[in-house]
Amino acid sequence: MSDERPSRWVRHRADGDVEECVRVLAEVHARDGYPVNWPNQPGEWLAGDPLLGAWVAELEGGLVGHVSLSRGGEGDLAPMLWSERNGATRDATAVVSRLFVAPRARGRRIGALLIGQAVEEARRRGLHPVLDVVASDTAAAALYERLGWELMATVEQWWSPHQTVAVHCYAAPS
Repeated sequence: MSDERPSRWVRHRADGDVEECVRVLAEVHARDGYPVNWPNQPGEWLAGDPLLGAWVAELEGGLVGHVSLSRGGEGDLAPMLWSERNGATRDATAVVSRLFVAPRARGRRIGALLIGQAVEEARRRGLHPVLDVVASDTAAAALYERLGWELMATVEQWWSPHQTVAVHCYAAPS
């Protein structure tokens, strides 16, 4: 019996992981344009929300992915859409966000593992997972749909006076 870790695994994000997460996020941004607008303080962007949890994925000893779970904020439409459809309050939802996987680690179900961890935590808390994704991020949308997430709506959001973005709002399967 071996006590070695599997080659890929998910664990809670530690404070010391944020710098490496920012490095991986920069790779993702350069390749895929996520996030659409690079944050002024990327470490705070990752760690700053009132989080219910945050996790990282490791592959062969290196950090290769991230996801977080939080309460819906002012501009989050998915919690509002889900609550209206289900006769519940926004407080019955949790938002899956800040999901990214290093380009070199893709195709190994790491995104699905990370989403699964966030969904598990939301359900453990009695909350329904929802998320928003920029419509132009077709790879992310395809992942959510493969995992059975329901597209509730596509909406236009004004992110600034000069930027309007189409956003897909998804809810996890019941």
